Amino acid sequence: MGPMLLVGTRKGAWIVTGDEGRQRWTISAPVYLGHVVHHAVLDPRDGRTLLLATRTGHLGPTVFRSGDLGRSWSEASRPPAFTGGERLGRSLQAVFWLTPGHADEPGVWYAGGSPQGLFRSGDGGDTWSPVSGWNDHPEWETWAEWPEEGTPDGSMLHSVIVDPRDPAHLYLGCSSGGVFESVDGGADWSPLNLGSLSPLLPDADLEFGQDPHCVRSHPLVPDRLYQQNHTGIYRMDRPEGRWVRVGEAMPPEVGDIGFPIELHPRDPDTAWVFPMDGTDVWPRTSPGGRPAVYVTRDAGTSWTRGDGGLPETAWYTVKRQAMTVDDADPVGVYFGTTSGEVWASRDEGATWTRVAAHLPEIYSLEHARPGGP
Repeated sequence: MGPMLLVGTRKGAWIVTGDEGRQRWTISAPVYLGHVVHHAVLDPRDGRTLLLATRTGHLGPTVFRSGDLGRSWSEASRPPAFTGGERLGRSLQAVFWLTPGHADEPGVWYAGGSPQGLFRSGDGGDTWSPVSGWNDHPEWETWAEWPEEGTPDGSMLHSVIVDPRDPAHLYLGCSSGGVFESVDGGADWSPLNLGSLSPLLPDADLEFGQDPHCVRSHPLVPDRLYQQNHTGIYRMDRPEGRWVRVGEAMPPEVGDIGFPIELHPRDPDTAWVFPMDGTDVWPRTSPGGRPAVYVTRDAGTSWTRGDGGLPETAWYTVKRQAMTVDDADPVGVYFGTTSGEVWASRDEGATWTRVAAHLPEIYSLEHARPGGP
């Protein structure tokens, strides 16, 4: 079976499926047409459970789930919601991010929300509980800059990462706020931001207040982390607790600003980014109107441009969840645009083919492997 791409958009979700050669693609009918779908994710532990992080006019923020690869759907019987923290007057505005739990914890999922809440399910996404160690942490108001929303689309919790070696070891990202780490299953948290700059205060020694856009940990080398930040591209190698700005090696006329970052599934030195214009008023479109994906194969020491087949002029925007990779050889790389296009590369980002167009604004794009690992 070829790759399956789960597309979350401002007006519903779609499934784009390729053949084994990744040359011919088909697009499904829409799922929950008209609903905002921030994230669509397949559970890699069973290969059949799909979750959608959605927001609807009449239901508000919620999660929809399917146990049969999208043939039937139901809403979570207890969606994510703040409880025990009403002293702050918090009300969940969106379920923004979904992450399956550890391989040894079937049924466990994590969800990030806006404002910056963290939620956990132990039954495959049907019922959700707040992670009080984060949501009611004594420093939450300071870390989350509550009640201010420091980013244009609201303050969001994203990039929930579960260490494949230890289900109690978690990371998360907050826009704005920074990267945070827990080593006790979410009961307590610590900032992990030294070395990365804040958008407002260019001080690499600030404990928190940064604006990570997307954080990734390599699946085979979990101590290697990358992030695409508001202020550049960074790498960290644990147990070192300091980020190194590897985006400074990008061409200066392009810069190292953007939203998504994706990692090679087998090579911890290889990562892809989609640069966007971060100058002046932050246009958030392809620099100079010339879209391209850049790849590093030496952990950020150098970067190579890949734009074969892409339009010579296009003012693309690619959101933080709207880029993904498959596990084929060579690796397939994919991105979706806010203008409703899905682009695919069969040669690790050197050349590109448009495989879907005229969809609503794309919020997320995730590769899925039906049938499990």
